[in-house]
Amino acid sequence: MKKTFKATELLTKLLPTGSVLTFQILSPILTNQGKCLSVISKYMALSLLTLCGLSCFLQCLTDSFRDAKGKIRYGLATFNGLWVMDGSEAKQYRLRFIDFFHATMSALVFASVALFDKNVVSCFFPEPTEEVKELLSTLPLGIGLVSSLLFLAFPTKRHGIGTPVSPQ
Repeated sequence: MKKTFKATELLTKLLPTGSVLTFQILSPILTNQGKCLSVISKYMALSLLTLCGLSCFLQCLTDSFRDAKGKIRYGLATFNGLWVMDGSEAKQYRLRFIDFFHATMSALVFASVALFDKNVVSCFFPEPTEEVKELLSTLPLGIGLVSSLLFLAFPTKRHGIGTPVSPQ
């Protein structure tokens, strides 16, 4: 039971819930309920997808920690260390390959959620062929499954912004 809860905790750190919520709220509006009749509608929908995907990517590069005084600090991981919001740096929280891996997988999970959205599918594929329908129904599930397994196999040590920091 403890392993199940630990695995769920790892997945919740990496799944892009805030970006997905934003996407779910704005998608029907920007795609005109899936009826992208103008080029502008498609560009707005594509912009929404890009911004939310980028948000998912960047969220995986954030971290939080307790400083020497016990205060929680938040920042963005860089190659020099964690760039803390007050302008300082924490050298021990450097960016690593696994961070890019998690960020990419998180963006892919968001893409799979977007491919399940009927408004997005209707906007970009108004009359899909049978092959495209089959691909759109199986690809998101495959991406989600593989990403979840990889998240569990290669867990992150980052807390991110908004996740609890363990006590000292």
